[in-house]
Amino acid sequence: MSEVEGPQMSCKELVEVITEYLEGTLFGEDRGRFERHLAGCDGCQAYLDQMRQTIRALGHLPPELLSGEAERALLEAFRGWRERA
Repeated sequence: MSEVEGPQMSCKELVEVITEYLEGTLFGEDRGRFERHLAGCDGCQAYLDQMRQTIRALGHLPPELLSGEAERALLEAFRGWRERA
């Protein structure tokens, strides 16, 4: 590993910044580390594909169609996910 590349990104780190990557707000060394990790990790490639599919599917769901119960369930499912990862 050269100093230009920086330290290897772990799968856990990739999961933590995947939203930034998908939104186009992950820049510089972090983006490079993300893409280098992705190039060599089939599991993270699959995860990225799943995230893209989810965004495409849910991107067409108007917010008013999400019931209050469904919204609460989603918020609860994601609450504290970083601490559990």
